[in-house]
Amino acid sequence: MPDETPRKDRSAAPGEETSDSPSEDRPGGQVPAPAPPADDLPGEDRPGDGPSGASSAAGASSAAGESGGAGESGGAGESGGAGESGGAGDSSTGHLGGGGRPGDIAGPPEDEPVPAPPGQPQAGSEPSGPPPSGGASERGAAPVPAAVGEQAAVGTPATGGRTVPDPAHDIEQRKREAGADQRFPFGRPGLPLGRAHPFVFGFTAALGVITAWLLVQAATNAKSVIVMIVVAMFLAVGLNPAVERLKRLGLSRGWAVGVVFFCVLLFFAGFVASLVPPLTEQVTELTKSLPDYIQQLRGNRRIADWDKRYHLLQQAQDKINEPKFQQKLATEALNVGKVALIGTFQGVTILILTLYFLGSLPQIKAFAYQLAPRTRRARVALLGDEILDRIGGYVAGQFTIAFIAGLTSYIFLEILDVPYALALALIVAVTDLVPLVGATVGAVIVCLVAFLTGTFEGIAAVVFYVIYQQVENYLVYPRVMKRTVDVQPAVTVVAALIGGTLLGVPGALLAIPTAAAISLLIREVVIPRQETL
Repeated sequence: MPDETPRKDRSAAPGEETSDSPSEDRPGGQVPAPAPPADDLPGEDRPGDGPSGASSAAGASSAAGESGGAGESGGAGESGGAGESGGAGDSSTGHLGGGGRPGDIAGPPEDEPVPAPPGQPQAGSEPSGPPPSGGASERGAAPVPAAVGEQAAVGTPATGGRTVPDPAHDIEQRKREAGADQRFPFGRPGLPLGRAHPFVFGFTAALGVITAWLLVQAATNAKSVIVMIVVAMFLAVGLNPAVERLKRLGLSRGWAVGVVFFCVLLFFAGFVASLVPPLTEQVTELTKSLPDYIQQLRGNRRIADWDKRYHLLQQAQDKINEPKFQQKLATEALNVGKVALIGTFQGVTILILTLYFLGSLPQIKAFAYQLAPRTRRARVALLGDEILDRIGGYVAGQFTIAFIAGLTSYIFLEILDVPYALALALIVAVTDLVPLVGATVGAVIVCLVAFLTGTFEGIAAVVFYVIYQQVENYLVYPRVMKRTVDVQPAVTVVAALIGGTLLGVPGALLAIPTAAAISLLIREVVIPRQETL
C-alpha cells in the first residue's frame, strides 16, 4: 500500500483575511481558466460543476490524492468511494466529495451552476472576442509564439486548411523513402519491367516492325548481290561432293578444290570459245549478204506484187533512214553491250565467290551449327548435313542430265551435218540446267538453225527433240531426282514455277533443292512434334 501524503490545508487560518482577487498569489496576474464540465472529469464519482483548485501546469500527484469513505489513495488521485483531490497543486478553493475531511470547503451543489470568476466567461458558453494572449493563457501552459507556426509552415504547402509535408524540400526524407545506402546512393532500383508489361510489349513490337521494314528495304536494294551470293553458295554446295570424293582418293582439300574449280573454268571457257566465233562469223556474213537478200526479196514475184501494192520496201527504207530510228538502234546496241558487260562481271563474281565458299565450306558449316543450342546441336548438324547432301546431289544430278542432253545433241547434229554442232550442243547443255523450260528453249534454238540449213534437217531436229524430251522427262529426270533429292514430281513442278516467277532463272535453279530441304524438315521435325501433341 503506497504511503499516504497528508494534504496541505490551504484554507485561511483564524484571523486571516482571504483575498477575493483572482490574480492574487498567481505569478503574472494570470486568471485561472474555467473548470471543465463535470462530464469531462475522470473518475467514477464526479463532483458538481465548479472551479477546481488544481492547476494543469503543476500536474496532478497520483500519490497525494485523498481517499473518501475508504480513506485509501489511488494511483491517479482517484477516491474509491467519496471523491478526488487534485494533488500537490490544490488551491484553497478545492472541493471534496461527501466524505471530505473536516475543515475542507465543500463545493457547490451538483445541480447548481458555478459562477465564473470576474472577467471570465461562463462555463459551457462560447468565448467571445479574440483568443487570450500569452498573458491570459491557462496556468502552466507556455504560450506558443507566432514565429514557431510560421517556421513550421515553411516548405509545407497548405492544402484544405492543413499543412502537407513536401519530400522535395527534405533531402534526408527523400533518401529514406528511396532506400538509399552505400551500395545504392540514389536509392534502390525498382523491379525490371516484365515482358507482359504494355510498354515493353508495345516497344518490342514497334521495334520489330521497324527492323523488318529496314531489312526488306535493304534486301530490295541489294537484290543482285544477294542473288549472286546465293547462287555461289548453291554451286559450292553442289560441287562439294566431288571435292569429298577427291579427298577420299588421297588429295588434300586445297588440291581437291583446285581440281574441281579448274574443271568448272574449263567448261565455261570451252562454252565461250565454241559460242563466240560462230556468232562473230554469222554476224559478219549477215552484214555482207544483206544487200543480196534485199535483191532476192525484190526478185520474188509475190513480194514484188506486195511491194507495188503497199510499197513495203520503200516504207522500210524510209524507216531505216529516220534519225530517231538510228538513234534508237544505237541506244539498243549500247544497252545490249551494257547487259553483256554486267553479265560478264556477275559471272566472274559468282565464280570467285564459289571458289571461296568451296574452300571454306567446313568452317562455314561449323559456325552455322554453333548458332544452335548445345542440347540440340547434334540433331541440327545431322539435319544440316542431310540438306547439304541433297542439294549437292541435286546439282550433280542436274549436271548429269545436262551432260547427257549436250552429248546426244552433239552426236545428232554431227550426223545431220548441221554447222556449229559443238556450240549448239553446249547451248542445249547450259539451258537444260534450268528445270522444266530450259531443255525446250535449247531445242527451239537448235531446230531454227537446222531449218536454216535445210527443211529435212529442221524436221528431223524437231522429231528428235520431241522424242528426247519425253525420254528425259519420264525416264532420266525422275530417276536422278528420286535418288538425289527425294522429291515428288508434282512438288518439283510447283516449286520450279514459283521460283521462276519470283527470281527468274536463279529462282528456278534454287526451287527444287529448297523444296527438298523444306520437305525434309517437315518430315523430321514438324510431323514428329505433331504426333506428340
